[in-house]
Amino acid sequence: MEEGKRQRQVAGALQEELNDIFRRLGLGMIDGGMVSISSVKVTPDLLEARIYLSLFQVKEPAGVMKIIEARAWEIKKELADRVKHQLRRIPVLHFYLDDTLDYVFKMEEIFKKIGDEKAPDSE
Repeated sequence: MEEGKRQRQVAGALQEELNDIFRRLGLGMIDGGMVSISSVKVTPDLLEARIYLSLFQVKEPAGVMKIIEARAWEIKKELADRVKHQLRRIPVLHFYLDDTLDYVFKMEEIFKKIGDEKAPDSE
């Protein structure tokens, strides 16, 4: 099902505010790595928001997710203060690990191996 215009607007506003909140609360750099919000998806009723987090050079992704889940109430409170005039109800926040970056690195590694294996044969 395609996202509606209002869903995209709310998701964009939430992503912008959450990026600022993460920076302000010191959640942008955890465990020696960088945490960024890759995307936000909002349900059609605007009551739930799925926040996809991209982790770069983080040693223990599960630990970082636990830290963020533990501070979810603080994140939601800060978000509520910022968007209370734009939304009737603040959506329930669900955090997910976005592993697309890891997938891209793995695919590049595989392609590099294939290229290295083919190079000696072609000469």
